[in-house]
Amino acid sequence: MGRSRGGFTTKIHLSADGRCRPLSLIITPAQRADCTQLKPVLKKIRVPKLGPGRPRKKPDSVAADRAYSNGPCRDYLRQLGIRHTIPEKTDSRAARLRKGSRGGRPPDFDEERYKKRNTVERATNRLKQHRAVATRYDKRRYVHLRTATAAALTIWLRT
Repeated sequence: MGRSRGGFTTKIHLSADGRCRPLSLIITPAQRADCTQLKPVLKKIRVPKLGPGRPRKKPDSVAADRAYSNGPCRDYLRQLGIRHTIPEKTDSRAARLRKGSRGGRPPDFDEERYKKRNTVERATNRLKQHRAVATRYDKRRYVHLRTATAAALTIWLRT
């Protein structure tokens, strides 16, 4: 568990498909930055195929919030060839504009694709409908991860 203003808490980092079903889960202490967990969350994605073949590991596109709006996250997604829609932070924008022509171009931002980001928020809300996930009764991180994974499995089985 990590220390925050409210006491000892944790964060659940997850990726979700278009039907609000969790694809991968990671639990970290509350003080850990969100942007550091982009790579581990994307690496844990495994979507099995209906027929023979390896599971799918790479999403077509990523829509993330401002917490993931930094150079290393954008570079990583670009290297993998994943289209991404991440809004630019206001301080990053101000720094870019302050540099003038040396500041570079603003990152691409598609508002229509960004509207679909709420699927992750809805997937988080579905997970937190399970009381044990929402209130975090578990003392150990690995036990809480298994509780959240069991909740994700029930979400998959219900859809």
